[in-house]
Amino acid sequence: MTLSGISVPPPPTPHYTGEVVFVYAFDVAYEMRRAPIKMLLGQPVAQFTADASKRSPRQLFFYRAQMVRLPPLERFGPYGPVRVERSVKILPVGAISITIRMPFRVERIADLVAFHNLKYSNGTSLYEEVRQLADEVRRELVPYAVRPVAKLDEEEGYTVFCLHAPLTTATATPLRTEDWLQANRREVAALLTAEPDPVQLSDQEFIESTGKYFSYYDRDLVVIDWDAAMIIDEPRYLDETLYIMELANLQLAELEAYDRLLDDAVDRAYRDLNTKRLDRWQGPRIQRELREIRVDLARLSDELSNITKFFGDWHLARIYQGLSARFHLGDWHHTIDEKLKTLDDLYQLLQSDRNNRWMLKLEVIVVVLFVIDLALLIFGGRK
Repeated sequence: MTLSGISVPPPPTPHYTGEVVFVYAFDVAYEMRRAPIKMLLGQPVAQFTADASKRSPRQLFFYRAQMVRLPPLERFGPYGPVRVERSVKILPVGAISITIRMPFRVERIADLVAFHNLKYSNGTSLYEEVRQLADEVRRELVPYAVRPVAKLDEEEGYTVFCLHAPLTTATATPLRTEDWLQANRREVAALLTAEPDPVQLSDQEFIESTGKYFSYYDRDLVVIDWDAAMIIDEPRYLDETLYIMELANLQLAELEAYDRLLDDAVDRAYRDLNTKRLDRWQGPRIQRELREIRVDLARLSDELSNITKFFGDWHLARIYQGLSARFHLGDWHHTIDEKLKTLDDLYQLLQSDRNNRWMLKLEVIVVVLFVIDLALLIFGGRK
């Protein structure tokens, strides 16, 4: 561009820098033993730490999981070579959380959609690598696990797009994050829903997808959706928010695992109820299984409550409540309670039917003994 014969460079194009964080939760055991784990996959295990970035009470409680950082990998991502950072967290509820972090620099928010369902240039997918890593961790944790699973079930994944703050205009003017969200709400919704064309989204959808957002300062922002989230903050403050998302995602994975366990137990209960030979029903064994399930759920509830005791930080508590609402964790708890009640009612019905059969047998025995006794009296009196 020229002005009065003088060459003037074009205005700089705004860009976004940050990292994409992929969070995966796997259920690997009934629970973990209390023995400390010193090494995992050849790397030392330490406690996760994160400092609260917002004003909070002095007695801040923040659960610290065991964590190991693995050597970084070089991969070819959607826009060239990237350095992939990996970490694994081990939770006492018998679950692991694997995080994969990839840096990015893009000109448009829509460019980040390519990170959904990521595949590398060699044909392998990120999911395949994570699955293989999770299986290696599962095998190595067997000595520290109580009733380890023989095979991994489906993972619970969550994608978080982290934009480094402060956001600026093309002329390097700082932007308020809430103003930026209102101006780019449709693009953010398309990113969170993995839609390549934001124009195709309805007004209802983009409003719903970006409806749960939280901000503390004018430079930070957290937007939460069902399958993905966006964080805008300074890099040093990202870890604490990411950790909260990990815990909520892990809680969802554990609730799904126990829901599957209850489904199997309810199926067994219906089979026992429909059996034609209830006199051979193994009541004590099944009642013992029911008691074990109750203990499992009580332990799960206590452990999940323990790992989410970060409510000393008001802002993190709000974010967790938003995640809980998006993941419908309360509905999962209610569903599990209802299935447990159904299971209890079924076995009470079986137990009652079994008791009635025994009472009928006892009554028949009493009548037979009475007849025998009466016969002995009659015939004995004649003699």
